[in-house]
Amino acid sequence: MLVDSHCHLDFPDYGDELDAVVARAEAADVKRIVTISTRVKRVDGLRAIAERYPSVYFSVGTHPHQADEEDGIPVEELIELSCHPKAVAFGEAGLDYFYKNSSPEAQARGFRTHIAAARETGLPLVIHTREADEDCGRILDEEMEKGAFRAVLHCYTGGLALAKKAVAHGLYVSFTGILTFRNSQNVRDVAAEIPLDRIMVETDAPFLAPGKYRGKRNEPSFVTETAKALAELRGVSFDEISRQTTENFFRFFNKVPHPDTTAA
Repeated sequence: MLVDSHCHLDFPDYGDELDAVVARAEAADVKRIVTISTRVKRVDGLRAIAERYPSVYFSVGTHPHQADEEDGIPVEELIELSCHPKAVAFGEAGLDYFYKNSSPEAQARGFRTHIAAARETGLPLVIHTREADEDCGRILDEEMEKGAFRAVLHCYTGGLALAKKAVAHGLYVSFTGILTFRNSQNVRDVAAEIPLDRIMVETDAPFLAPGKYRGKRNEPSFVTETAKALAELRGVSFDEISRQTTENFFRFFNKVPHPDTTAA
């Protein structure tokens, strides 16, 4: 069994193909999918998708690209939206200095608001960080001083120092099909260093299709290729990577029921 801990099933790339996309994931033994919020104002669409498919769950949050657009959304609103039984995380929130789609100040405010919601509820936070290692690490340090919270650095492309800091804080690091890209040795180097009990796999679909699917629209079933790449990198079997990353997923997203429990 595998899981896709991060994708975007509400994006228009899938059109009217969602039934087939979810069916292919189930056929590939991808038993749980978390579709991740990029705008709080669009969370109704995510909720509807999660209610439609038993294997799909969703998060509540504002992507740093939309930080200016949704600046000032209060903690209380995030928490209220997270009360739905299939809302299992906050985010993705964080810092992105690569595209500069919103101001660093609004990004930081939104990041801290999502951290506060995670701390208050105990739900985990999905963190997006790109070209912002120093500021992300500083905010993690400062916010941990206020009280512990659970989080994952998703689609990790940062440096080893930030990844190690996250693990030292008890956080997780998640990898995508970027592991299979020819020019991504730096990402593979980080993935080789992180303890296996702190690693998850994801697609970030519809983006970043791995390996043999490069250049195509990504989808949750392709997470198997990322897991294969991680297994080869770590020198362990595909079955071991599947088991460990899935165990990590259910420990982190602890509001998501395990398929065995659901069947029982």
